Amino acid sequence: MRKLIIATRESKLAMWQARHIQTRLQEIHPKLEVTINSMTSRGDQILDTPLAKIGGKGLFTKELEMSMLEGESHIAVHSLKDVPMELPNGLKLAIITKRHDPRDALLSEKYNSIDELPQKAIVGTTSLRRRMQILRIRPDLTIKNLRGNVNTRIRKLKNNQYDAIILASSGIKRLGLQKEVKYFTPISEEFMIPAMGQAALGIEIIDSPEIAHIVEALRDEKATIETTIEREFVRVLEGGCQVPIGINAKLDGQSIHVQALVGLPDGDEVIYKKLTCSKDEYKTKGEELANFFIKCGAKELLKKAEHIAMREVF
Repeated sequence: MRKLIIATRESKLAMWQARHIQTRLQEIHPKLEVTINSMTSRGDQILDTPLAKIGGKGLFTKELEMSMLEGESHIAVHSLKDVPMELPNGLKLAIITKRHDPRDALLSEKYNSIDELPQKAIVGTTSLRRRMQILRIRPDLTIKNLRGNVNTRIRKLKNNQYDAIILASSGIKRLGLQKEVKYFTPISEEFMIPAMGQAALGIEIIDSPEIAHIVEALRDEKATIETTIEREFVRVLEGGCQVPIGINAKLDGQSIHVQALVGLPDGDEVIYKKLTCSKDEYKTKGEELANFFIKCGAKELLKKAEHIAMREVF
């Protein structure tokens, strides 16, 4: 193969991710021409409706997958948290690359932490997971829907539409936007459990041994182990990135520390579990943990959360 085409969304963060993979592949395979095919996804086009109401699964991946299936691209670079559990025939999630900071972050022009926010302060987020965890600790806060790319969301904050907004730390750092706001404060995973796969990139490919060989060098063992647990947990619960599920696994030597949370968007009812397991258990621990949550009523809780999300306007 002489030329490899990467499918990506046109947002600044998605383009950064695609260019990062483009550079890495060209370093590893100097004789390979790597180009980018950018496009707009349905998730980018619909900006006036919370993602939970328009179907979170595949909103940011479908157009990229069609590009591959129609022969216009060979691979797609995704934020792993956007990748559905089930992929179309002919495509596969080939590798997970090195993970960056998985934490969420508070951005504000006035306040340095969630604790500093005054009563009834307006916090911007579209994520039901973030909403659930913020209101679990600060039920007095007002959560307001926030859509658009990273730059658009920061502009809305600076225009005083919000007292603070919550975004993924990794996206802000990758784009070098920490100094665009007065306060950029990563939130501890002990306070806010990240989304499945947050801060990791997944490379989806045409199911071809040749293409699989080309991208294999970018595989990261630590990220693969951590996100395998997280994705299996969400798969068994039949959830996605737009439902109130938090799951984070952290490999430390031969041990893996896992935190998981499922609940209602208002934080009023949650199921939480924290555990430590052996590195050797990573292939089965996500499913095992999900089954524990199911026995505790997680599926019923998620159905209730879905009904609430569809009924309310955040």
